[in-house]
Amino acid sequence: MTNQSSGKNGLVHAEAPIFTRSVPGRIGYSLPKAFGDTENAEAAIPEGLRRKEAAELPEVDEPTVVRHYTRLSVWNHSIDSGFYPLGSCTMKYNPRVNEKAVRLEGFGLLHPYAPEAHTQGAMRLIYELGRDLAEIAGFTQVTLQPAAGAHGELVGIKLIRAYHKAQGNPRKKILVPDTAHGTNPASCKNSGYKAVEVKSGPDGVLLPESVEKLMDENVAGLMVTNPNTLGLFEEHICEIAEIVHAKGGLVYCDGANLNSIMGVSRPGDMGIDVMHFNLHKTFSTPHGGGGPGSGPVGVHDKLAPFLPTPIINEKNGVYRWDYDRPQSIGRVKSFYGNFAVMVRAYAYIREMGAAGLKQASQMAVLNANYVRAGLESTYDLPYKTPSMHEVVFSDKHLEETGVTTLDVAKRLLDHGVHPPTVYFPLVVHGAIMIEPTETESKETLDSFIDIMKAISDEAKTNPEVAKAAPTRTVVGRLDETKAAREPMLRYKPDA
Repeated sequence: MTNQSSGKNGLVHAEAPIFTRSVPGRIGYSLPKAFGDTENAEAAIPEGLRRKEAAELPEVDEPTVVRHYTRLSVWNHSIDSGFYPLGSCTMKYNPRVNEKAVRLEGFGLLHPYAPEAHTQGAMRLIYELGRDLAEIAGFTQVTLQPAAGAHGELVGIKLIRAYHKAQGNPRKKILVPDTAHGTNPASCKNSGYKAVEVKSGPDGVLLPESVEKLMDENVAGLMVTNPNTLGLFEEHICEIAEIVHAKGGLVYCDGANLNSIMGVSRPGDMGIDVMHFNLHKTFSTPHGGGGPGSGPVGVHDKLAPFLPTPIINEKNGVYRWDYDRPQSIGRVKSFYGNFAVMVRAYAYIREMGAAGLKQASQMAVLNANYVRAGLESTYDLPYKTPSMHEVVFSDKHLEETGVTTLDVAKRLLDHGVHPPTVYFPLVVHGAIMIEPTETESKETLDSFIDIMKAISDEAKTNPEVAKAAPTRTVVGRLDETKAAREPMLRYKPDA
């Protein structure tokens, strides 16, 4: 029998499957009688659309359903219930006023097939948000179609390919740093390119000479994340961009970490030709759980003709969809992207203003460096280069104890804290990537620092505790390798 308590320590994530509560004949709904010929209703359904056997659905009453999913919602850890320092994902608290905005009737109930005359408000919002993002990042035009960061990244590389193809040669390779997000090489391959790794320098950033050595006329461009996944600013980016441009290549920026430089510096002014934004990271959308997200893509004029179709044009206060784009890479998302995410981002930008956006970036950097200062005398810090919005430690100082990064992460659960990103980026052995974000207070960060120090001290005196963690959650340590190799996609009562 699964423990039904809500738990008083650690993170509680367990709830018996709804199928275990099924009782034959029990229902939780009441439907009116069908209209028309009810006796022959089944015959009216085409043979090919009829079920051959009954649906395997749990038979439960309404209170059981409500309690089951309410318990799941309470037990599922989120940014609303606790600290979530998940590096490289920006799990920050988002203002509730933006949730109010997205639920306004004119936005929340707008049908995607409504004609232009009935959607002028929504079209104006999309148009103005695109202009705002272009100004923030230093580009001339932005498409808001892509549905998430990785999708925007793919669109960005396809734009680079379309540009080179229009010049007569799409080229064959894309340079990708060893600190790149895992989706970067995938986007290259899906766009017809070979990803060529560029090694970072000893300080964790790209060196111009490393790029110059690999850059030739077969290279379509360079993908770079700035700040990179080590949380370090690519200080040579302008010189590197010149090297790429000298060989006719383009520079793509993964904008996942824009929240550390927003309002302070603009990628478009650094020689970046195309960049995707993560509205669900930087511009206020509850993040996690698989979406929804939004990954707009900003470009300079030379890439604008290839943007996905349609785009919005404005004339005399009237907004129209423009489909006449002969060089466009085509539509990349049904309708025009995830509109609700755009509303939240628009509300956030309007609420914050230029000064507020800049302050958010400054606070993100300050908080990361506060954590760094609090832990660098306890945990190994592989790079001494100044940190931006996140800081990467390692478990090197715990090697003699046998306690690993994974053990530290599991022990954090017992303290009621969601673990940070672990074992990424791959260039750091036993990496612990921490991103506190701008929305956390000094008191929260102090508590986290104290917990991390306590786990380190405990590992040296009683390592078996960390190796057995978590012990205060309903479910203990899971066999993650088995879960990945043998996923259970259907409920099996005897499993």
